[in-house]
Amino acid sequence: MRHATTVVIGAGHCGLAVSRCLAAHSVDHVVLERGEVAHSWRTQRWDSLRLLTPSWMTRLPGNTYRGDDPDGYLSVPEVIRFLGEYATGAPVLTGVAVTSVQPLDQGYLVRTDRGAWRARTVVVATGGSAAAARPSVPLPPGIPTVTAAGYRNPGQLPDGGVLVVGASASGIQIAEELSRSGRPVTLAVGEHVRLPRTYRGRDVLWWMDASGLLDERWDAVPDLVRARNLPSMQLVGAPRTLDLDVLRRQGVALVGRLAGARDDTVQFSGSLANVCALADLKLGRLLDMFDAWADRAGVEAEAPQRFAPTAVPAPVLSAQLGRGGIESVVWATGFRPDLSFLEVPVFDRRGRIVHDGGVTAAPGLYVMGLPFLRRRKSTLIDGADGDARALTAHLVDHLDTLARRAS
Repeated sequence: MRHATTVVIGAGHCGLAVSRCLAAHSVDHVVLERGEVAHSWRTQRWDSLRLLTPSWMTRLPGNTYRGDDPDGYLSVPEVIRFLGEYATGAPVLTGVAVTSVQPLDQGYLVRTDRGAWRARTVVVATGGSAAAARPSVPLPPGIPTVTAAGYRNPGQLPDGGVLVVGASASGIQIAEELSRSGRPVTLAVGEHVRLPRTYRGRDVLWWMDASGLLDERWDAVPDLVRARNLPSMQLVGAPRTLDLDVLRRQGVALVGRLAGARDDTVQFSGSLANVCALADLKLGRLLDMFDAWADRAGVEAEAPQRFAPTAVPAPVLSAQLGRGGIESVVWATGFRPDLSFLEVPVFDRRGRIVHDGGVTAAPGLYVMGLPFLRRRKSTLIDGADGDARALTAHLVDHLDTLARRAS
């Protein structure tokens, strides 16, 4: 059995950020990664994907984007290269899958497929996107399906119509790409966050960053559960807006949320108009907030603007599966964490990990990369810096407490 003061699980941007902060505090640690550095970027991203955040937001502790296109959007290979370079010198062990984490007296036993580790503290940095989430809707066995994590390009799907389920960031981008490939595309739309790519001449994420919205803390929001379950923003990694109106004009058929399937028919909710109206209302409130902040801060920008309500087509409540109708389905219904290896009593009755800003009730056990962990931007690369620094400070205090008790 090997020993380390801290075991970090996961060598994505969150785990590497924690490693950098632990090193700054001279905490002996190891980072265990089941695949390679940036594993999810290598295995769960489609070919044409780019970061939704502009490159100037690619910031981690001790490092930031230094290229010549700060307002551009990094491609998947560029993100992998950035994280690979960031990992240089970090104590990362790749190809090591953690099979269980169990509590011990003043620490944890971390079992892997390549031996066990004993550690005083553990940071679970596998994030909130370890596994694709898909609804339990039964489909005929002859209909090919793929999740957003497994989708790579239109060529992997059969010819014919495609149903894309989910209209957040992944769903709208995949729907557009499939439509451009010549396939008839139907997009099932549930709750979504409508955003323009630019507002008043600046990237919308500049407004969210500069106004302090992305730094809003987990302990300052009135409904944290709601905030942690919001859909991802309807954005594309390009200097253009991609929303439901753009998709509709490109020929994508918009329908309501997928409600179920029976035999060779899929059924849709009649809620499309309502969810679009709600998204439009929230967009207006967000832009009002930006304008008010700009006035207070004296920001010079283009004149305020508003966007037309989403044009909602006549409701379609069902569609044919197979036989010239929908020949394949893409589940763009989000992701979930996979903490099945964690054998510590830190879960609620629904199996969700309970934490206070990444600090669990189990002394010395921390989580990173979950939605709104400590700030609204926690799941962004840019959000790992503040979260990693705060959790490392808490971890160091915990180690100091243990040392004082032992002396």
